[in-house]
Amino acid sequence: MPFYETLLNETTKEREELFSVPLIKAGAAGEVSLAAYVAFLTEAYHHVKHTVPLLRLCGSKLPEHYEWLRNGVNEYIDEELGHEEWILNDIRACGADAESVRNGTPGVSTTLMLQYAYSMINLINPVGFFGMVLVLEGTSVALATQAGEALQESFGLGEDAFTYLSSHGALDVGHTDFYAGLVNKIEDENERTLLIYSAKNFYRLYGDIFRELGIRFLSLKSTRAFA
Repeated sequence: MPFYETLLNETTKEREELFSVPLIKAGAAGEVSLAAYVAFLTEAYHHVKHTVPLLRLCGSKLPEHYEWLRNGVNEYIDEELGHEEWILNDIRACGADAESVRNGTPGVSTTLMLQYAYSMINLINPVGFFGMVLVLEGTSVALATQAGEALQESFGLGEDAFTYLSSHGALDVGHTDFYAGLVNKIEDENERTLLIYSAKNFYRLYGDIFRELGIRFLSLKSTRAFA
């Protein structure tokens, strides 16, 4: 079995737990408020702006025998440049203050996920960072396009308020195939085990961002989020 399939199989429980987070389910159904959507975009901005720095750091830490993987990281960098500005544009299209988001700070859960990502690269093994890539891209493919369409209909806003979700739902389908090709070439069993472990943790950490937002925006009496 290709390692990518093993990676998916070994992280099934954590992925299902992420997809069952109430705010994610409500968002996919278009049942969240505009304030909750802007709050999601705010946290997305604060972790997406670290994507390229994290990729660059990961590439710099990979040993020489992983030059082929470093080349893959460089391709990711080319694809990810500037995506945080897409998010700010979406926030503006929602009528919210994008500059206050740019100059603000992330929530606790977003901060912890970023700290884990930097620690994985710097202190443990840069290969483990690909656990975060799996989680963010896999979530985009599974939910982004569906959620974007449902929310656009719910809010009555134009497509310019959903460029981040719509583009990532489409882009990351191709990214998934590229990702699978990379991780299937990782042969070291210890690093495969680490990647599975890392992905499990990133599923939990990413889910915590939505759990934290859910505390703010989900009604105790229903699954609809409100301002």
